[in-house]
Amino acid sequence: MIEIERISRAFGGLQAVRSVSFTVAEGSVTGLIGPNGAGKSTLFSIIAGALAPDSGVVRLRGEDITGLPTHQLFHQGLVRTFQIPHEFSRMTVRENLMVVPAHQRGENLIHSWLRWPRVIEEDRAILRQADEVLDFLEIGHLRNELAGNLSGGQKKLLDLGRTMMTDAKAVLLDEPGAGVNRTLLGKLADAIERLNRERGYTFCVIEHDMDLIARLCDPVMVMANGELIAEGDMATLRRNPQVREAYLGTGVSGNAGGVAS
Repeated sequence: MIEIERISRAFGGLQAVRSVSFTVAEGSVTGLIGPNGAGKSTLFSIIAGALAPDSGVVRLRGEDITGLPTHQLFHQGLVRTFQIPHEFSRMTVRENLMVVPAHQRGENLIHSWLRWPRVIEEDRAILRQADEVLDFLEIGHLRNELAGNLSGGQKKLLDLGRTMMTDAKAVLLDEPGAGVNRTLLGKLADAIERLNRERGYTFCVIEHDMDLIARLCDPVMVMANGELIAEGDMATLRRNPQVREAYLGTGVSGNAGGVAS
């Protein structure tokens, strides 16, 4: 689905990503972990089109997408969420979903003037889709709430819901568990698993919560100092001396992200 081939990116004298290569297989939930400063978010930004690499190639289903802007990748089915959600705070939860589908008839002045019944018909279809997404995510009771009033975890669910309003083929999730309480984190994990299992979504997930990674992801890629140092399932990686060394001294343990047993 997504092929990353020898991607490198530097900022001045700092080599943020150094010749990283791996594949996100279609239908997989692939994890990307590593200590802070490992280069994970920079790599995500390159894959998503927000940054251009200094060298290397990114492919989506065999097609070279290196350097394509984010809006073009959106139309090709590659979407990204962020560690800090970017909701429209003064719009309702439902409205936040309804603005996602591209090329809506109501955005065209001629359609609005001459084809108003079709605009209304499409709006009703999008509203039904938005309500179905909210019910799927178990936040239907918040449909008329202003998005700015949601908790951090509810905003992460809303972010995931926005990907469901697209024709997404691959979704990049940047720390979906950050700032989310354990109850909502369970709901978020359930939704990701269902989207993967029932709808065939492919995910690549950056996350520091190793319990969440262990539940969702196989395989898992490990980065440190801008390089890919290991890959495999979490049980194997927890025993990998190079991975343990990369995390040593980071102060991350237990649910927050330690790889130690």
